[in-house]
Amino acid sequence: MYNSSDPRTSLATARSGPAATEFAAAEYLRFYEMEPQENDANGKTWLGRGQNFIIAHTEANPGAVFSRKAQVDEYVVLLPDAKSSATITWQGKKETVPGYSIAFVPPDGSTVSLPEGGRLIRMFTTRSEDLAGACANAAAYAERHPNIPSFQPWPEPTGGHKVRVYSLDVPDEPGRFGRIWRCTTFMVNVLPKESGPRDINKLSPHYHDDFEQCSLALEGSYTHHIRWPWTPNLNAWRADDHELCGSPSVTVIPPPAIHTSRGMDAGVNQLVDIFSPPRMDFSEKQGWVLNADDYPMPEGLGAGR
Repeated sequence: MYNSSDPRTSLATARSGPAATEFAAAEYLRFYEMEPQENDANGKTWLGRGQNFIIAHTEANPGAVFSRKAQVDEYVVLLPDAKSSATITWQGKKETVPGYSIAFVPPDGSTVSLPEGGRLIRMFTTRSEDLAGACANAAAYAERHPNIPSFQPWPEPTGGHKVRVYSLDVPDEPGRFGRIWRCTTFMVNVLPKESGPRDINKLSPHYHDDFEQCSLALEGSYTHHIRWPWTPNLNAWRADDHELCGSPSVTVIPPPAIHTSRGMDAGVNQLVDIFSPPRMDFSEKQGWVLNADDYPMPEGLGAGR
């Protein structure tokens, strides 16, 4: 269902199991309309979650310090603005992270400091139970959502764990979709900024068989169009969603709902698509994952994950 010019037309598709018979609702977290879950000397932080992931969106004050003690697994630091740098400390080693970068922080104790403040997005798995319970939509996951396998981390990085930093300043390349990085716990696709509303003749309705998609709006606004399959059981049917979300916001799209998102603002619109654990189909595309040499794929998994 992709437009013919979309690089994703080349993806392998394979259903991993029987057709779904029950469905979860989508989640819409409009942080700009909500009170932050944390509001202290470090700044304001909004927390929202999916089945496997947590997004912490922070407007940090100068000198802010964010610490994790005995962090259970690897997490992501995204600095979307060139003017806002950070220092990440792990096992006594300090790493300077320029603005407009993505970094992966290993398990155990670590700190993220922002000398000048600014926007900071961190991504954790829901194995960080303290953060999962603090999310604005924690109640929506009181029961496990259907159609999503239990979380399994991907293999450890080549050469072992360390803070790994990558610039977002990567030019577009014909045939490659977005700018994708992965670690043991996440895949992050920082999509290019788009100017003006998306062409209504070039939308990309598609679905994922067995994993959620998190769409984080960094700039502008988006209408998220979501449609659930019909089954023989009318009680399982859900009405279509056509939800307008500004920025910053998080939309959690459950499998196997058909979905596409349209940028709406006359100015800049930008999304970041997030998956936990990483996607196998994107990983199997040669050259799509920009740090593939650092993070190996699992053995024995096929396309369509």
